Amino acid sequence: MLTRHAQSTLSLFVKNFKTVLLCGARQTGKTTLLKALFPTHNFVTFDQNQDLYNARQDPDLFLKNFPTPLILDEIQFLPELLPALKRHIDLSPDMGQYILTGSQNLLMMRQVTESLAGRVGILELFPLTYFELYGHSSWLPGYLESNMEKIQQTPLQEPVSELIWRGGLPGLYQKDNAIVTDYHLSYVRTYVERDVRLTENIQNVAEFDRFIRLLSALTAQEVHDTQLGRELAIGHTTAHRWRNILKQNYQWHEIPPYFGNTIKRLSKKPKGYFMDSGVACSLQGIGSPHALMAHPQLGALFETYCVNMIVSWLRVFERAAQVYHWRTSNQTEVDLVIDLNGTLYPIEIKCKTQVSKRDTAGLRAFQETYKHMRMGNGILLYAGDHVLKINESIWAVPFNSMSTKYC
Repeated sequence: MLTRHAQSTLSLFVKNFKTVLLCGARQTGKTTLLKALFPTHNFVTFDQNQDLYNARQDPDLFLKNFPTPLILDEIQFLPELLPALKRHIDLSPDMGQYILTGSQNLLMMRQVTESLAGRVGILELFPLTYFELYGHSSWLPGYLESNMEKIQQTPLQEPVSELIWRGGLPGLYQKDNAIVTDYHLSYVRTYVERDVRLTENIQNVAEFDRFIRLLSALTAQEVHDTQLGRELAIGHTTAHRWRNILKQNYQWHEIPPYFGNTIKRLSKKPKGYFMDSGVACSLQGIGSPHALMAHPQLGALFETYCVNMIVSWLRVFERAAQVYHWRTSNQTEVDLVIDLNGTLYPIEIKCKTQVSKRDTAGLRAFQETYKHMRMGNGILLYAGDHVLKINESIWAVPFNSMSTKYC
């Protein structure tokens, strides 16, 4: 099994919380990870249609019949269990009694916030990142500690286009490229459309399928519900609801805008990203890495791949970090702004092998606008081979670089 970023934090949570919730999209490896880390735990998987062990009818009896430590897989299918779970958790001071998994965003479910408040540690599992796939440290620790001399470029293990096109679903690990598109489209049909239809009662399946495909083409762009509705001839309120459904099912996530205390006119729209760049490619009909290289969405899909990689790492190792994007009325922008411990870390992402000072315009504008605030180095994350110092406060860093201090 590949080593996941979440492993050490998950083990820490189990030692310090009575209950742990591991969230993430279907097929991102939650069950595999838990069975590998906790092979002696009892394990029960719930289903939308079946009531295994009469857990819905008598949740207290169900919990009595399964001693802790217990892994409860796909808990979103059995919200009736949560009040009983609270009662059983409170009977014992032991940590790590229950580990729950969910492929819907349980933070949005009232039952969790009401039933398990103060009793649950929550962790998210994204698709595989480049660093998990090839087993070396991310450049992010060195960057966030302003230790740029510890960031070192490493040989790229696969062409950039292939990394983006394949994405990070663990089920494709070491599988042939010939089945990638079929796997992604089957994933959408089997998990996304089915789960969404079951939980949200969407009647017009064909229209919702068109919505998913349109949203995949808008990855790494600001979100406009009116535009989405107009393209599909649906109301903007329907577009908003469907977008939130995909967020709830971990297929889409959004980065809010950064304002600070500036008087500039700034965008108020979030930027949206498909959770897996490979699924987004397949939904757009991009059938190979070669086709991706000539596709107009290459830059947006590279940004999607990098943003997901960064956010995945932050959600595990720097959970206090807030992530934003920044854009002015004249379209000057920075793709990511990490706000950590009162310091801002701006990151611009370019799918280029050669960069110049001209590519840093957004970073320089951001630094000038917020020069009164604590500011880390600006990073131009790109698809090249060398860590380059562009000026005293901006560096160009290959997206696959590593932090040597943390190897």
